[in-house]
Amino acid sequence: MSKHTLSVLVENKPGVLGRVAQMFSRRGFNIDSLAVGETENAEVSRITIVVNADESPLEQVTKQLNKLVNVLKIVELEAAASVQRELLLVKVRAERPLRSQVLETVNLFRARVVDVAPDTLTIEATGTADKLDALLRDLEPYGIKEMVQSGQVAIGRGSRSITGPALRAAA
Repeated sequence: MSKHTLSVLVENKPGVLGRVAQMFSRRGFNIDSLAVGETENAEVSRITIVVNADESPLEQVTKQLNKLVNVLKIVELEAAASVQRELLLVKVRAERPLRSQVLETVNLFRARVVDVAPDTLTIEATGTADKLDALLRDLEPYGIKEMVQSGQVAIGRGSRSITGPALRAAA
């Protein structure tokens, strides 16, 4: 089994995300990451799905997804040919004596502080899952009070776009 990142363009309508996710569930796939949002065209949404699967069963699910009325296009994004990022918000204990050490770690990972309280800092970081895991490992000794992490979003490298003019006009 290997990780696969699928970029699924769908009509921006109620229930579409549920039907797409249900297709994976019915086939016994566990979705590792799921992110959805509007594209440059408000009538089209992009669902980024990361799933751990063998090629053959994944190909079957992809073919079945293509049959769904609201699915416009599906592209598998290879890691080397795409930019893939996640967002992390983490609230860390940072009382005055340790605050400068926490800030050093934040700067090292090119993260930023988005909220300051007397005893905590809330940090925002974007990057690959590996980078965010490393940041969390470095912040753990200070005490992580709370965290939330988005699903992965991805886009192909270079000037090619999966939402070409014909697709933008069709939606």
